[in-house]
Amino acid sequence: MSDVYFKDREEAGRRLAEKLMKFKDASPVVLALPRGGVVLGAEVARALNCPLDLVIPRKIGHPGNPEYAIATVTEKGAIVVNKSEVGAVDSTWFEREKSAQIAEAKRRREKYLAGRKQVDLAGKTAILVDDGIATGLTMRAAISEVKAKNPAKIIIAVPVAPADIYKQIKDGVDDFVAIDAPEYYLGSVGAYYRDFPQVSDEEVVGILQNNQ
Repeated sequence: MSDVYFKDREEAGRRLAEKLMKFKDASPVVLALPRGGVVLGAEVARALNCPLDLVIPRKIGHPGNPEYAIATVTEKGAIVVNKSEVGAVDSTWFEREKSAQIAEAKRRREKYLAGRKQVDLAGKTAILVDDGIATGLTMRAAISEVKAKNPAKIIIAVPVAPADIYKQIKDGVDDFVAIDAPEYYLGSVGAYYRDFPQVSDEEVVGILQNNQ
């Protein structure tokens, strides 16, 4: 068991915020990954006194096992794939599922932010926040979308990520802030939290309304 163990997402967000204070004067924008990442993102944005926005990747699950992600796509169509897995599924099914997940990402933005204009990232320090990383597919898709918006820097901030994924992602961004990056990963993000409930759409909407 890792020495790092979080009571809940709020505590993890506060601990993450402490490690991100060095960016407070760098024109930061916090971009949270819904749903769980929004809880932490709100804590970070509050501590840094900066805007909170979203980047919304959606997993594409294997047709035979929807919980197993073979790709991740964002609302703008940025996509990261597991090439061997995607190459083994029906291409027509994959394109249909990709379109469905892009539409769902757009629906979520409208539901969560009610048409609020996206924060302009040009020249800003973009801090991407989630409640943890497992495979890295979701975060890589988020990074790809954010890079297209020309921020000055991209910072990844999560409480926990596997050591190998941490190293791979760190090479492609300006900084990667993690409270722990264990060599022996417990298999899921939730394993590092004492309390890790599902976050509802309504909770996300409430958090974002309180952080305008």
